[in-house]
Amino acid sequence: MKENINVNVNGVSDFISLEEIAAHSKLAVRHLETLLSGTGPGNDFLGWLRLPENAGTQTARIEKIAKHLRSVSNTTVVVGIGGSYLGARAVIEALSHSFPHHQKDKNHEIIYAGHNVCEEYMADLLEVLEHRNYSVIVISKSGTTMEPAIAFRLIKDHVERKFGKSVAADRIVAITDATKGALRSLAELNGYETFEIPDDIGGRYSVLTPVGLLPIAVAGIDIRELIEGAKAAAAITRDNKDPQKNPALIYAATRNLLLQAGKPLEIMVNFHPKLHYFAEWWKQLFGESEGKEGKGIFPASVDFTTDLHSLGQYIQEGQRILFETVLSIKSSPAKVKIPVEKDDQDQLNYLAGKQLGEINKSAEIGTIIAHTEGGVPVISVNIPSLDAYYLGQLIYFFEISCAISGYILDVNPFDQPGVEAYKKNMFALLNKPGYEEAGKKLREKLKQ
Repeated sequence: MKENINVNVNGVSDFISLEEIAAHSKLAVRHLETLLSGTGPGNDFLGWLRLPENAGTQTARIEKIAKHLRSVSNTTVVVGIGGSYLGARAVIEALSHSFPHHQKDKNHEIIYAGHNVCEEYMADLLEVLEHRNYSVIVISKSGTTMEPAIAFRLIKDHVERKFGKSVAADRIVAITDATKGALRSLAELNGYETFEIPDDIGGRYSVLTPVGLLPIAVAGIDIRELIEGAKAAAAITRDNKDPQKNPALIYAATRNLLLQAGKPLEIMVNFHPKLHYFAEWWKQLFGESEGKEGKGIFPASVDFTTDLHSLGQYIQEGQRILFETVLSIKSSPAKVKIPVEKDDQDQLNYLAGKQLGEINKSAEIGTIIAHTEGGVPVISVNIPSLDAYYLGQLIYFFEISCAISGYILDVNPFDQPGVEAYKKNMFALLNKPGYEEAGKKLREKLKQ
């Protein structure tokens, strides 16, 4: 039987007692019950709760389409923003070779577009695609979200000119609303393969739908293992009301106690660069879910040991307003040993014969000790190994923890009303139909 991920809160015991955590974990059970009964805010967006069991119904078709895209191209452009691409990118980056261009057995590359409107980025991308045999996965519920809509318009034009319209249609897959929206209409008009974005699942909770699973499968990653990991996490979180053994209850309760203790900023820490984009996904998950009504913990992230040489000083001795959540990987399949140097000019022979992983783990343990002694509480999320199974566990664990934590804060963890604020100003400045008057007022304001 495989191990499960677990949460260690010993690193916060100097700041809040383990008894307090146990008591608040017990109180958090009612928030889990609210979530499962569908009686809380945002209860029309709870389809993700049963995805570990339901995702498998589409696995065969996802794998079939992924195989087709891999057979007709050696590169796939994933067009999407926020939850439409971050979950897939988190998994793909975590499980791919650190230097994909130099991996002999890698025959398919994933490139991302539609997550910004930077002209230089798009110009560079189109230049690269001019020399690539590529396919496209475009992900958008409405098809009108500005960043992916602009990117897809440009890429659609390019792929049709490069390969011809009929061949292009065979290389484009749209993941969108089941019945309505601009992308749905475009897909039906051009004959694209399509997958549906369920109405009851928000973007940041959609990794285990085709939104995440298709790009992950195209990258050559075992999506069945990812789903199995999520099932295991559901058993120990969603289906477990024991507050002493449910890691999601413990994590949600601990982070909210730290907020009450004057720690409004949470930093996700990894000691494996491949987890950089997992932290980006986590930031969106918690930032959009909790940051509303003047509430929430601000989510940030660092890549250690790299960032110990930049932000490490602030974390160690800056304002005592933060805590850390460390993603701690137990073991690595890589075996890199430090060689002996005859002259020992760098004075590192004391490390000779040791594996780099042992040094990295010592850096992790040493950092945790230094930070807790310096006034920074540390929560550790322990992960047996970095593979598809445990990433599936980690994804579902954080999703359910986030929902429970949002309910503890008394906010709706499934909406994001504040995201629209910048869009209204942007539309006004660009003279979008219906925004002309607002544009005039905004330009007058800018002159003042």
